[in-house]
Amino acid sequence: MTHRISRRARFLSAGAAAAVLVPVVGVAAATPAAAATAQVKCTSSAQPELAKKLAKDITAALKNRKGTIAVGFYDKATKTNCTLRGSTSFDSASVVKVTVLATLLWDAKKTDRYLTTRESNLATAMITKSDNNATTTLWRQLGVTKIKKFLAAAKMTKTVPGSGGYWGLTRVNVTDEQKLLSLITGKNAVLSDNARAYILKLMNKVVRDQRWGTPAGAPSGTAIHVKNGWLPRSTHGWRVHSIGAFKGRGHDYTISVLTHGNSSMNYGVDTIQKVSKAIHKDLTPLTQAPTRFAPTDTPKEATVPAPQ
Repeated sequence: MTHRISRRARFLSAGAAAAVLVPVVGVAAATPAAAATAQVKCTSSAQPELAKKLAKDITAALKNRKGTIAVGFYDKATKTNCTLRGSTSFDSASVVKVTVLATLLWDAKKTDRYLTTRESNLATAMITKSDNNATTTLWRQLGVTKIKKFLAAAKMTKTVPGSGGYWGLTRVNVTDEQKLLSLITGKNAVLSDNARAYILKLMNKVVRDQRWGTPAGAPSGTAIHVKNGWLPRSTHGWRVHSIGAFKGRGHDYTISVLTHGNSSMNYGVDTIQKVSKAIHKDLTPLTQAPTRFAPTDTPKEATVPAPQ
Protein backbone atom coordinates (compact mmCIF):
# COMPACT_ATOMS: atom_id res chain seq x y z
CA MET A 1 0.00 0.00 0.00
CA THR A 2 1.23 3.56 -0.68
CA HIS A 3 0.33 7.04 0.42
CA ARG A 4 0.24 9.84 -2.13
CA ILE A 5 0.82 13.33 -0.78
CA SER A 6 -1.46 14.91 -3.37
CA ARG A 7 -4.38 12.67 -2.39
CA ARG A 8 -6.21 11.86 0.84
CA ALA A 9 -3.77 10.63 3.49
CA ARG A 10 -3.90 7.01 4.64
CA PHE A 11 -3.18 6.46 8.29
CA LEU A 12 -1.53 3.14 9.02
CA SER A 13 -0.86 1.50 12.36
CA ALA A 14 2.62 1.66 13.81
CA GLY A 15 4.92 -1.22 12.92
CA ALA A 16 8.26 0.01 14.25
CA ALA A 17 9.93 -0.84 17.54
CA ALA A 18 8.51 0.79 20.65
CA ALA A 19 10.16 3.92 22.02
CA VAL A 20 12.20 3.88 25.20
CA LEU A 21 9.89 5.37 27.82
CA VAL A 22 10.56 6.57 31.31
CA PRO A 23 7.99 7.26 34.09
CA VAL A 24 7.41 10.49 35.96
CA VAL A 25 9.60 9.38 38.85
CA GLY A 26 12.75 9.60 36.70
CA VAL A 27 16.25 10.75 37.57
CA ALA A 28 16.42 14.23 39.06
CA ALA A 29 19.08 16.82 38.36
CA ALA A 30 20.39 19.43 40.72
CA THR A 31 17.81 21.97 41.96
CA PRO A 32 17.61 24.71 39.29
CA ALA A 33 18.12 28.38 39.91
CA ALA A 34 15.12 30.69 39.77
CA ALA A 35 14.16 31.74 36.25
CA ALA A 36 15.62 35.03 35.07
CA THR A 37 13.08 37.84 34.87
CA ALA A 38 11.44 38.14 31.46
CA GLN A 39 8.14 39.71 30.50
CA VAL A 40 5.31 37.91 28.74
CA LYS A 41 4.22 40.04 25.82
CA CYS A 42 0.74 39.63 24.33
CA THR A 43 -0.93 41.59 21.55
CA SER A 44 -4.30 41.33 19.80
CA SER A 45 -5.70 43.36 16.92
CA ALA A 46 -9.22 42.07 17.62
CA GLN A 47 -9.39 41.65 21.41
CA PRO A 48 -6.83 43.76 23.28
CA GLU A 49 -8.46 42.94 26.62
CA LEU A 50 -7.89 39.24 25.98
CA ALA A 51 -4.21 39.96 25.29
CA LYS A 52 -3.96 41.85 28.56
CA LYS A 53 -5.59 39.01 30.49
CA LEU A 54 -3.38 36.37 28.88
CA ALA A 55 -0.22 38.30 29.75
CA LYS A 56 -1.38 38.63 33.35
CA ASP A 57 -2.45 35.00 33.75
CA ILE A 58 0.59 33.44 32.04
CA THR A 59 2.80 35.58 34.26
CA ALA A 60 0.87 34.39 37.32
CA ALA A 61 1.18 30.76 36.20
CA LEU A 62 4.95 31.15 36.03
CA LYS A 63 5.32 32.87 39.39
CA ASN A 64 8.04 31.18 41.45
CA ARG A 65 8.66 28.55 38.76
CA LYS A 66 12.34 27.74 38.38
CA GLY A 67 14.41 27.07 35.29
CA THR A 68 14.28 28.74 31.87
CA ILE A 69 10.80 28.86 30.30
CA ALA A 70 9.83 30.02 26.82
CA VAL A 71 6.24 30.41 25.61
CA GLY A 72 4.68 30.94 22.19
CA PHE A 73 0.94 31.31 21.53
CA TYR A 74 -1.22 32.41 18.62
CA ASP A 75 -5.00 32.32 18.08
CA LYS A 76 -6.13 32.89 14.50
CA ALA A 77 -9.72 33.66 15.51
CA THR A 78 -8.84 36.67 17.67
CA LYS A 79 -5.45 37.46 16.09
CA THR A 80 -3.91 37.23 19.54
CA ASN A 81 -0.21 36.53 19.99
CA CYS A 82 1.89 35.93 23.13
CA THR A 83 5.60 35.34 23.47
CA LEU A 84 8.17 34.85 26.21
CA ARG A 85 11.84 34.27 25.40
CA GLY A 86 10.99 33.69 21.77
CA SER A 87 14.63 33.50 20.64
CA THR A 88 16.01 31.37 23.50
CA SER A 89 17.39 28.05 22.20
CA PHE A 90 16.78 24.63 23.73
CA ASP A 91 17.77 21.06 22.90
CA SER A 92 14.70 19.79 21.07
CA ALA A 93 14.36 16.28 22.53
CA SER A 94 11.37 14.57 20.85
CA VAL A 95 9.51 17.67 19.65
CA VAL A 96 11.83 17.65 16.61
CA LYS A 97 9.95 14.56 15.41
CA VAL A 98 7.25 16.82 13.98
CA THR A 99 9.92 18.61 11.94
CA VAL A 100 11.22 15.25 10.69
CA LEU A 101 7.74 14.25 9.52
CA ALA A 102 7.14 17.64 7.90
CA THR A 103 10.46 17.32 6.06
CA LEU A 104 9.54 13.83 4.81
CA LEU A 105 6.21 15.08 3.43
CA TRP A 106 7.72 18.25 1.99
CA ASP A 107 10.40 16.22 0.19
CA ALA A 108 7.83 13.77 -1.18
CA LYS A 109 5.65 16.64 -2.41
CA LYS A 110 8.51 18.03 -4.50
CA THR A 111 8.52 14.91 -6.68
CA ASP A 112 4.78 14.21 -6.30
CA ARG A 113 5.55 10.74 -5.02
CA TYR A 114 3.84 8.31 -2.73
CA LEU A 115 5.01 7.55 0.78
CA THR A 116 5.79 3.88 1.01
CA THR A 117 4.04 1.64 3.52
CA ARG A 118 7.35 1.47 5.38
CA GLU A 119 7.58 5.28 5.59
CA SER A 120 3.97 5.58 6.74
CA ASN A 121 4.55 2.98 9.45
CA LEU A 122 7.70 4.74 10.62
CA ALA A 123 5.94 8.12 10.67
CA THR A 124 3.04 6.72 12.68
CA ALA A 125 5.35 5.15 15.25
CA MET A 126 7.49 8.29 15.45
CA ILE A 127 4.61 10.63 16.28
CA THR A 128 2.00 8.51 18.07
CA LYS A 129 4.46 6.52 20.22
CA SER A 130 7.50 8.81 19.99
CA ASP A 131 9.52 5.87 18.66
CA ASN A 132 13.24 6.72 18.62
CA ASN A 133 14.26 3.96 16.23
CA ALA A 134 11.70 5.11 13.67
CA THR A 135 12.97 8.67 14.01
CA THR A 136 16.59 7.65 13.54
CA THR A 137 15.65 5.69 10.40
CA LEU A 138 13.83 8.64 8.84
CA TRP A 139 16.53 11.13 9.93
CA ARG A 140 19.20 9.04 8.19
CA GLN A 141 17.02 8.56 5.11
CA LEU A 142 16.44 12.28 4.73
CA GLY A 143 19.90 13.47 5.70
CA VAL A 144 20.74 16.76 7.34
CA THR A 145 20.96 18.54 3.97
CA LYS A 146 17.28 17.94 3.18
CA ILE A 147 16.27 18.84 6.71
CA LYS A 148 18.12 22.15 6.39
CA LYS A 149 16.40 22.80 3.07
CA PHE A 150 13.00 22.23 4.67
CA LEU A 151 13.91 24.58 7.54
CA ALA A 152 14.85 27.24 4.99
CA ALA A 153 11.56 26.76 3.11
CA ALA A 154 9.66 26.97 6.41
CA LYS A 155 11.66 30.07 7.42
CA MET A 156 12.66 28.33 10.65
CA THR A 157 15.94 30.21 10.46
CA LYS A 158 17.15 29.63 14.02
CA THR A 159 16.56 25.86 14.16
CA VAL A 160 19.87 23.96 13.91
CA PRO A 161 19.81 20.19 13.26
CA GLY A 162 21.70 18.08 15.78
CA SER A 163 25.09 16.86 14.57
CA GLY A 164 26.49 13.35 14.63
CA GLY A 165 23.06 11.81 14.19
CA TYR A 166 21.84 13.22 17.52
CA TRP A 167 18.54 14.57 16.21
CA GLY A 168 17.32 15.12 19.81
CA LEU A 169 20.00 17.79 20.22
CA THR A 170 18.56 19.90 17.41
CA ARG A 171 18.45 23.49 18.68
CA VAL A 172 14.95 24.99 18.63
CA ASN A 173 13.09 28.03 19.94
CA VAL A 174 9.41 28.87 20.36
CA THR A 175 9.40 31.34 17.47
CA ASP A 176 10.38 28.61 15.01
CA GLU A 177 8.12 26.01 16.64
CA GLN A 178 5.19 28.41 16.22
CA LYS A 179 6.15 28.83 12.56
CA LEU A 180 6.05 25.06 12.16
CA LEU A 181 2.64 24.81 13.83
CA SER A 182 1.38 27.62 11.62
CA LEU A 183 2.42 25.66 8.52
CA ILE A 184 0.69 22.55 9.82
CA THR A 185 -2.57 24.33 10.68
CA GLY A 186 -2.99 26.76 7.76
CA LYS A 187 -2.87 26.58 3.97
CA ASN A 188 0.58 27.37 2.59
CA ALA A 189 2.97 26.61 -0.27
CA VAL A 190 5.38 24.50 1.81
CA LEU A 191 3.09 21.65 2.89
CA SER A 192 0.16 20.30 0.88
CA ASP A 193 -3.30 20.23 2.45
CA ASN A 194 -3.16 16.45 2.69
CA ALA A 195 0.30 16.54 4.25
CA ARG A 196 -0.99 18.96 6.90
CA ALA A 197 -4.00 16.75 7.55
CA TYR A 198 -1.72 13.72 7.90
CA ILE A 199 0.51 15.42 10.50
CA LEU A 200 -2.49 16.64 12.50
CA LYS A 201 -4.09 13.20 12.35
CA LEU A 202 -1.00 11.57 13.87
CA MET A 203 -0.61 14.30 16.51
CA ASN A 204 -4.24 13.66 17.46
CA LYS A 205 -3.54 9.96 17.98
CA VAL A 206 -0.64 10.24 20.45
CA VAL A 207 -0.87 7.46 23.04
CA ARG A 208 -2.52 8.30 26.36
CA ASP A 209 0.66 8.37 28.46
CA GLN A 210 2.08 11.04 26.15
CA ARG A 211 -1.01 13.27 26.14
CA TRP A 212 0.27 15.78 28.68
CA GLY A 213 1.60 19.33 28.48
CA THR A 214 -0.13 21.87 26.25
CA PRO A 215 -3.47 19.95 26.09
CA ALA A 216 -3.95 20.36 29.87
CA GLY A 217 -7.16 22.30 30.45
CA ALA A 218 -8.34 22.31 26.83
CA PRO A 219 -12.14 22.73 26.76
CA SER A 220 -14.38 19.86 25.70
CA GLY A 221 -15.24 19.97 22.03
CA THR A 222 -11.74 21.07 21.10
CA ALA A 223 -9.61 19.00 18.72
CA ILE A 224 -6.22 18.29 20.36
CA HIS A 225 -2.94 17.73 18.50
CA VAL A 226 0.24 17.40 20.56
CA LYS A 227 3.90 16.36 20.54
CA ASN A 228 6.07 16.40 23.63
CA GLY A 229 9.68 15.76 24.51
CA TRP A 230 12.08 15.53 27.41
CA LEU A 231 15.76 14.88 27.98
CA PRO A 232 17.96 14.98 31.12
CA ARG A 233 21.59 16.10 30.77
CA SER A 234 24.36 17.15 33.12
CA THR A 235 23.89 20.81 32.16
CA HIS A 236 20.52 22.56 32.40
CA GLY A 237 18.94 19.54 34.12
CA TRP A 238 15.78 18.26 32.45
CA ARG A 239 14.62 19.69 29.13
CA VAL A 240 10.82 19.32 29.04
CA HIS A 241 8.82 20.60 26.05
CA SER A 242 5.31 20.51 24.60
CA ILE A 243 3.88 21.87 21.35
CA GLY A 244 0.19 21.69 20.47
CA ALA A 245 -2.49 22.80 18.04
CA PHE A 246 -6.12 23.22 19.10
CA LYS A 247 -9.36 24.01 17.27
CA GLY A 248 -12.88 24.40 18.61
CA ARG A 249 -15.31 26.64 20.49
CA GLY A 250 -14.59 29.53 18.14
CA HIS A 251 -10.80 29.38 18.41
CA ASP A 252 -7.96 28.01 16.28
CA TYR A 253 -4.70 28.28 18.21
CA THR A 254 -1.23 26.92 18.80
CA ILE A 255 0.87 26.74 21.97
CA SER A 256 4.59 26.02 22.34
CA VAL A 257 6.26 25.78 25.75
CA LEU A 258 9.97 24.92 25.95
CA THR A 259 11.83 24.58 29.25
CA HIS A 260 15.15 23.54 30.71
CA GLY A 261 16.80 23.81 34.11
CA ASN A 262 14.08 21.60 35.63
CA SER A 263 15.00 19.54 38.71
CA SER A 264 12.90 16.62 37.44
CA MET A 265 10.72 15.84 34.48
CA ASN A 266 7.50 16.11 36.48
CA TYR A 267 8.55 19.61 37.58
CA GLY A 268 8.85 20.63 33.91
CA VAL A 269 5.55 18.94 33.03
CA ASP A 270 3.85 20.85 35.86
CA THR A 271 5.28 24.17 34.65
CA ILE A 272 4.02 23.59 31.10
CA GLN A 273 0.58 22.55 32.30
CA LYS A 274 0.19 25.62 34.52
CA VAL A 275 0.81 27.83 31.48
CA SER A 276 -1.46 25.78 29.24
CA LYS A 277 -4.37 25.74 31.68
CA ALA A 278 -4.19 29.52 31.96
CA ILE A 279 -4.30 29.96 28.18
CA HIS A 280 -7.17 27.54 27.59
CA LYS A 281 -9.19 29.08 30.42
CA ASP A 282 -8.74 32.63 29.15
CA LEU A 283 -9.81 31.66 25.63
CA THR A 284 -12.81 29.65 26.84
CA PRO A 285 -13.94 30.68 30.34
CA LEU A 286 -15.34 28.12 32.75
CA THR A 287 -18.93 29.21 32.09
CA GLN A 288 -18.49 28.26 28.42
CA ALA A 289 -16.64 24.98 29.00
CA PRO A 290 -17.29 23.31 32.35
CA THR A 291 -15.51 20.14 31.15
CA ARG A 292 -11.81 20.27 30.35
CA PHE A 293 -9.11 17.85 29.22
CA ALA A 294 -7.30 16.19 32.12
CA PRO A 295 -3.78 15.05 31.16
CA THR A 296 -2.42 11.68 32.18
CA ASP A 297 -1.28 11.25 35.79
CA THR A 298 1.66 9.15 34.59
CA PRO A 299 3.31 11.19 31.82
CA LYS A 300 5.85 9.37 29.69
CA GLU A 301 8.02 10.28 26.76
CA ALA A 302 10.99 8.87 24.87
CA THR A 303 14.37 9.81 26.33
CA VAL A 304 16.26 10.56 23.15
CA PRO A 305 19.84 9.46 22.38
CA ALA A 306 22.52 11.94 23.45
CA PRO A 307 26.29 11.83 24.13
CA GLN A 308 27.37 11.00 27.66
